[in-house]
Amino acid sequence: MASTSEETLPEGWEARKSRSTGMIYFLNTHTKKSQWDKPDGPAPLVDEDDGDVCPIQIQCSHLLVKHAGSRRPSSWREENITRTKEEALEMLKEFRKRIVNKELSFEELAKTYSDCSSAKRNGDLGRFKKGQMQKAFEDVAFSLKIGQLSQVVDTDSGLHIIVRTA
Repeated sequence: MASTSEETLPEGWEARKSRSTGMIYFLNTHTKKSQWDKPDGPAPLVDEDDGDVCPIQIQCSHLLVKHAGSRRPSSWREENITRTKEEALEMLKEFRKRIVNKELSFEELAKTYSDCSSAKRNGDLGRFKKGQMQKAFEDVAFSLKIGQLSQVVDTDSGLHIIVRTA
């Protein structure tokens, strides 16, 4: 291993030894890009040199409202969900309007009304990469800017509104 201990490197970086020169270089574990200069901050999660910057990982919160046609029409809130998809859509439209008008926070609504167990964390799903969520959800989540609130998103799990948090 390299003479520079990993403990002294910022998060997301590894010290490696070049097989050709024997010199130490530094690898960003997120983007797999390397550099010769010792990093002085956490490794970027995106390739900033890439013209089309696409995050490697993002973090989002969501508010899920299930309906009778959802893949699993039950939740921590209701054992048997009987509302129609149209009723779920109206609920989310109203929630979104209240968030945008700053009447209630996303977190308050997610904690109270989300049919996902993430409600216990105010809707926070944590960090995830492409391929870990249903495609419709992922496509919208990865298109959001940090802090941006989505329109209603339809997946097999139900209807969602998403906010990207990181």
